[in-house]
Amino acid sequence: MTDGSTTDRPLADGRKTDVPATGDSATGGPSTFRAPLPFVRATFARGIATLTLDSPHNRNALSACLVAELREALAAAGRDDRVRAVLLTHTGTTFCAGADLSEPPSASGTSGLVALLRSIVELPKPVVARVTGHVRAGGLGLLGACDISAAGRGASFAFTEARLGLAPAVISIPLLPRLDRRAAARYYLTGERFDAAEAARIGLVTIADPEGDADEALAPVLDGLRRGSPQGLAESKRLVTADVLGAFDRDGEPLAALSARLFASEEAREGMTAFLERREPVWIREAADAGAGPSAGAAPGTTAAGDTGAAGASR
Repeated sequence: MTDGSTTDRPLADGRKTDVPATGDSATGGPSTFRAPLPFVRATFARGIATLTLDSPHNRNALSACLVAELREALAAAGRDDRVRAVLLTHTGTTFCAGADLSEPPSASGTSGLVALLRSIVELPKPVVARVTGHVRAGGLGLLGACDISAAGRGASFAFTEARLGLAPAVISIPLLPRLDRRAAARYYLTGERFDAAEAARIGLVTIADPEGDADEALAPVLDGLRRGSPQGLAESKRLVTADVLGAFDRDGEPLAALSARLFASEEAREGMTAFLERREPVWIREAADAGAGPSAGAAPGTTAAGDTGAAGASR
């Protein structure tokens, strides 16, 4: 979803940045709001800064570059006095596939994700997610950090970490204060896919229209946000995010340490290698060899994240 036309202007390092054409800003003139390409595109119109995840080669996975660019784009939106709210959306059929399993695990990657999620929660402007594709693992952390989210046609969700020898550690910081606990237990443990209606039922998204248009569902939401004053929006958001920020203060360091330990483990290396090689991990074969029968998880020939091919891991 984008509002208004944009023009591309080069940055000093040769990259490009989406800059609204004259007349796109809330005041009728060109906006100073910018964010670097290639992985996050930014546009501005009528008080809304739209940040589009655009990393199709890895299904918008949370690579170091995408995380850094998204943090930069959020900070730019926070500094722009004309921005009333941020809309986070995506290109392609995947909103976010989770961690980029092609990158080696690192403490900086874990701390970068913690900082990104916290920056969404702390931003003094509402952040709204628009989902019309698959969301896996770490991508669900983005939804948990957002204030409002809408899922439309094509949306599907799964916590697939346990299938890779991992756990949804860092992303639990914004998610668990908002999710139905019984549902969280089921989906954390099984890795099952669920649809937009179920995502709304358990508190993962705000609005669900599995067969409808997410843009139509969000239109009155964005209109309401445009009518808010900067102070009113900031202080109202502070009230509803207090528990989530408290979770970051309490659990940020221990869950980051847990994530780093799991990613460095032999079991997780096997899980991620099996995913990249499109084979079942050794523990599924061991269960089958022991007479446990066919796995209830991924069928032979499919990936650990189901038939979408999404990466499906989180820090």
